[in-house]
Amino acid sequence: MSWADYASAPAPGTPICRESEAGAVNVLTITTGKGGFPVLLLRTAQGWRAYVNACPHQYLPLNYRGEQLVSADGAKLICTAHGAQFDIHSGQVIHGADCGLDAIPIEISGGEIRIALM
Repeated sequence: MSWADYASAPAPGTPICRESEAGAVNVLTITTGKGGFPVLLLRTAQGWRAYVNACPHQYLPLNYRGEQLVSADGAKLICTAHGAQFDIHSGQVIHGADCGLDAIPIEISGGEIRIALM
């Protein structure tokens, strides 16, 4: 599934947040006329990454049972519902069922992080 396949997916160009206001791990909801769209925005050493905040196994938010989403070594995202692990840079599964996170393409313009124009 692609991020754009979700019924509540916002249009490309939709703002996510101001870069200056974002922390290392950000659990956000973008609300549009289509409803709420769950976003996980991460600041990594290689730059910003964004994923749909939905574990592909049960589509629960990764932070369903707690806010500790990043492994101690900073290399993995962990689903708090059942422990699946994903590469923080690619969203690919490391441990769990054979499916990865849905990456959201992003861009920074005027200090604002947005869903990238396609």
